[in-house]
Amino acid sequence: MDLVPLAVFTVLMFLNVPVAVAIALGALTFFLSQTGLPLPLYAQRLLNSSDSFPLVAIPMFALAGVIMNHSGITARLLNLAECLVGHLPGGLAQTNVVLAGLMGFESGSGNADAAMQAKLLGANMVKRGYDPPFAAAVVAASAVITPIIPPGLGFVIYGYLANVSVGRLFIAGLIPGLLIAVSLMIVTHAIAKRRGYQPVRARVARPRELATALRDATWALTVPVFIIVGLRYGFFTPTEAGAVIVVYATLIGAFVYRELKLSDAVDILTEAALATAAVMIIISAADALGYYMTLEQLPSHAATFLTSLTSNPLLLLVIINAFLLVLGMFLESLAALILVTPVLAPVALSVGIDPVHLGLLIVLNLTIGAITPPVGTLMFISCGILNVRVADFTRSILPMLAAQMVVLALLILFPVLAIGLPNLLMGMER
Repeated sequence: MDLVPLAVFTVLMFLNVPVAVAIALGALTFFLSQTGLPLPLYAQRLLNSSDSFPLVAIPMFALAGVIMNHSGITARLLNLAECLVGHLPGGLAQTNVVLAGLMGFESGSGNADAAMQAKLLGANMVKRGYDPPFAAAVVAASAVITPIIPPGLGFVIYGYLANVSVGRLFIAGLIPGLLIAVSLMIVTHAIAKRRGYQPVRARVARPRELATALRDATWALTVPVFIIVGLRYGFFTPTEAGAVIVVYATLIGAFVYRELKLSDAVDILTEAALATAAVMIIISAADALGYYMTLEQLPSHAATFLTSLTSNPLLLLVIINAFLLVLGMFLESLAALILVTPVLAPVALSVGIDPVHLGLLIVLNLTIGAITPPVGTLMFISCGILNVRVADFTRSILPMLAAQMVVLALLILFPVLAIGLPNLLMGMER
């Protein structure tokens, strides 16, 4: 078994080489060392993954999220979040958590949400006397919610790689996303009370204020209903849902809120293209590395090793989750997802673990890894924008990390929290 490509990839990662380059060079090492493989096959593998209809959802959802930020949808969701929780201690921090949950229905990208929230609410928290590391921790921890609430890009990629219904994965994220939001709100409330962080509203929003905020955000709030109903009754596939949401968000921004201008088109398309390119480059590189792993039968070797440890589904899930938590600390979440899914999905299926349950746990684990050093992307985004040292951030994130670990443990112990709703709404088909 040739492990040199994996060794090259690992060394390059520790040398802080960009993830996509490290993966691509690791794969190239294998193709160069094999006399029976023509080198043009390497280029073919790099291009192979881009020729996939399910992955069309990635640029569509990325474009939808950017359109929503430019169309006034985000501003109205922020106003609604503030009306709901702005009267609580640490009102700005609580608003951040609720807005992350609402943005999950619109964006699906934790990195995009962290950047937006750090600039929009994080900086405002610091101005109002919040400890900067705490503000950065709230922003990063809240951004974990966004990829879990449908439509999350991680679910699209996992569904494509593991041949699992993306619609079921989307719906599976609803209850876990809500649980993470509630756990973060509880921790934030306790810290805000102890530190004396004040509400942003003097009182609870009056029914008329809340009704106005709900009315203004109604069009934005219909997006998740639109997605779930459309998938449930087969009006469109998850891939087509992305394109439908792009059209829907454009119509809302241009004709309902009237804040989306033709002059915004270049900026919107550029931002969406850059976000899509960052993901697709990693997917392409990982396809070449995956080809090497398949030829060397690494997934089957990994399956044999893991099942030799235990055939108990619960114990195996604990082992897998421990591995993913560590991996997420060192590898960017989407890159890790692409690499581990072909290995772990067959193993889980062989011992009776539901693939939707596994997909949720993989995406959640690796997203949690994005708020931990040394390579947490959500951590770096929040710390960079708010000018916070990683060491200070790490101390502040620990209570929120503990809350998320409790939710993760509940999802491992009680699979119904993940698969109960998709089974109810979409039947048992996969």
